[in-house]
Amino acid sequence: MTSRALVEAYLEMQSVERGAAENTLAAYARDLDGWVGFLEGRGRGVLEAGADDVADFLAALAAEGLSAATQARRLSALRQFHKFLYAEGRRPDDPTTTAERPRKGRPLPKILSQEEVERLLAAAEAEAGRADRRPLETLRARRLHTLLELLYATGLRVSELVSLTKGTVRPDARVISVIGKGDKERIVPVGPRARAAVAAWREALAVLDRDRPGPWLFPAFSESGHVTRQAFARDLKALAAGVGIAPAKISPHVLRHAFASHLLQNGADLRIVQALLGHADISTTQIYTHVLDERLRQLVESHHPLAGGGRPRPQ
Repeated sequence: MTSRALVEAYLEMQSVERGAAENTLAAYARDLDGWVGFLEGRGRGVLEAGADDVADFLAALAAEGLSAATQARRLSALRQFHKFLYAEGRRPDDPTTTAERPRKGRPLPKILSQEEVERLLAAAEAEAGRADRRPLETLRARRLHTLLELLYATGLRVSELVSLTKGTVRPDARVISVIGKGDKERIVPVGPRARAAVAAWREALAVLDRDRPGPWLFPAFSESGHVTRQAFARDLKALAAGVGIAPAKISPHVLRHAFASHLLQNGADLRIVQALLGHADISTTQIYTHVLDERLRQLVESHHPLAGGGRPRPQ
């Protein structure tokens, strides 16, 4: 049988014996058609293909710029097809057994520049200080400013931030104790700007008699009793849009990323940043060093005279 006839036999088996859906069969057909075409270019069929052919095929997919996920899916299709050929006695071996699954590259986190963060904080502070608003609108703006100052000062997870208690952040305390993932406690410093924002927030609550009974620093009429992550994210995106930052680029988690990357950018030790973020494994924190490497690469490519993006060298 020809290679394409063997593919048809495999697809028929998937349909009849395993009840594969039409979309699944179409995906198998596309993936295996590429494999057959690759082998035809080498003058051989699926019964003669070896481990080197599989490795070269995967390398060709990578060279085309296909994602690791797409490469892995096509390798999976090849493996199932060649298992079928082996089980049917068409081949005495399976050339895909030694093929390594393409590794998915870990996406770099979205990062805001220090200038962008300062714009956000300045805008939030200005909104909180406006005198031409209704009291409840001013209170909401004050809450957003306090949340932002605390988040950028501490790098807390958003779930940790919104559920802070009144006793955790005291006006005279330079550090706070946070219970993070796995019920692990960590100590995080709080700078003077964040402490001042918290003091102003608590004063605003008291003036408007909105400091509801309960332990929460940011009380709200929600099921949990405190402001929700969704409400914070919504207000943050609206603020960002007002200062020219695309809402898609911003989220509370992006500010946590900014906290970490800006610390490293200014010389902080990686282990210290790991402890502040509450990462159990330092490899999780190391992603921020990759962010800095990428930014340095872009800087060089944009400005170095030999990189093609900068000014030409003087003659």
